[in-house]
Amino acid sequence: MKTTVEIPDVLLRDAKKLAAAQGSTVKALIEQGLRAVVAERKRRGGFTLRKASFRGDGLAAGQSLQDWAAIREAIYSERGA
Repeated sequence: MKTTVEIPDVLLRDAKKLAAAQGSTVKALIEQGLRAVVAERKRRGGFTLRKASFRGDGLAAGQSLQDWAAIREAIYSERGA
């Protein structure tokens, strides 16, 4: 299968120099690079967001989002701080 890829001029010049030095082709370098990226992505797998939901109705009764000192106290009071 053939396709067309737009590559910045500077990168293409560098790729041609590297390919010539290695007795290879730009096509071979592109294939090698794509294979490496695809293999790495397969190895890593996709991103999965951990479940971080909570039960309840949100903010506790009587708490204000404007009172940072009270919120901090409530958070750390259960940790023995």
